[in-house]
Amino acid sequence: MSKNKLTAIKPVYFFSIFLISSVVCVWALRANNQQMIKLRDAVYVADKNNTDVSQPLKELQAYVTTHMNTNLSSGPNAPYPPIQLKYTYDRLVKANGQAVTEANNKIYSEAQKYCEQQNSADFSGRNRIPCIEQYVKTRQSEQPAKISDSLYKFSFLSPRWSPDLAGWSLVVAILSFTLFVTSLVYKKLKK
Repeated sequence: MSKNKLTAIKPVYFFSIFLISSVVCVWALRANNQQMIKLRDAVYVADKNNTDVSQPLKELQAYVTTHMNTNLSSGPNAPYPPIQLKYTYDRLVKANGQAVTEANNKIYSEAQKYCEQQNSADFSGRNRIPCIEQYVKTRQSEQPAKISDSLYKFSFLSPRWSPDLAGWSLVVAILSFTLFVTSLVYKKLKK
């Protein structure tokens, strides 16, 4: 642009563009955050209702990692990681405990049958107790396996800038404010 064309543009035009794009940016950032909250709640509902959590979790991850202002943490005292599939984890631990209990009950029942056959003449059962203990000991009754809860905790990072409405309106706001200040300084120096 030539000097005459640059001086013909009034600084108030740049400031107006700055204000409009700033309002659009704030609105878009708020919309990004609200969509993230909606997707996060869908993950929590799926976890609580024992439905497929993987699809809502993938949608949340895809959205958070590609949009500004979608930080999952909700304050300084928020748990970390912010997404914890508590109900899924609790159900898995409970199922694992039930499976171990059933396996141990089966081993104990087998031990009783085996020892009754070995000592069928013993009516008091006094000699069966060491037999049952030995049988169970040799069969290694199962202990519940420790399930790592880290497999059910997630955190996704939100970008500082994203090429969506919020990101581009931020660029326009910064650029128009810079042009506003530059044109104001240029007008002052020209006088």
